[in-house]
Amino acid sequence: VQLQASGGGLVQAGGSLRLSCAASGRTFSSFGMGWFRQAPGKERESVATITSGGDITNYADSVRGRFTISKDNARNTVYLQMNSLETEDTAVYYCAQANTNWGGSRTSRYNYWGQGTQVTVSS
Repeated sequence: VQLQASGGGLVQAGGSLRLSCAASGRTFSSFGMGWFRQAPGKERESVATITSGGDITNYADSVRGRFTISKDNARNTVYLQMNSLETEDTAVYYCAQANTNWGGSRTSRYNYWGQGTQVTVSS
């Protein structure tokens, strides 16, 4: 399995970015996906997760209402739309594929990880 994340960059506070993660190697529609992030000196944390069919999503409290995760099974791609970005959102963002149809927020439930994409929000 390969996960290729893209879409990171530098944006001012209040701006928007959309991250994409293209997957290959096994049946994308059978597995849940998640976006995680890790800031310098902090542990990796769950940002948003989605079930294999895309019908159920979950968000960290810090991003709920600002970020939206979506899954396009026809394109083998998961997205993270990030609006109203804050300086606290600065981190390396990773996409991950769960080992079942729903991974939830625990990193241990994800067995494949992308390479990460840097998101920097300036004030």
